[in-house]
Amino acid sequence: MRFHVSLFAAALGLACVLESLPWLLAPHRMRGAMRQLGRLPAEKLRVWGFLLLGIGLILVSLSRL
Repeated sequence: MRFHVSLFAAALGLACVLESLPWLLAPHRMRGAMRQLGRLPAEKLRVWGFLLLGIGLILVSLSRL
């Protein structure tokens, strides 16, 4: 398998764009969301992180078919 720097850069750029949109469009709501996330137990955040990681890996592998 070959590593494609341009594909990696495009994926990283897309991730940055998608991550920045909520902050750009609704910064006050994002602050509230961050406060709520700060109140959640670490274990719950870890479970959500694991689930999102799994979904991301599945989507990436399906896109490679």
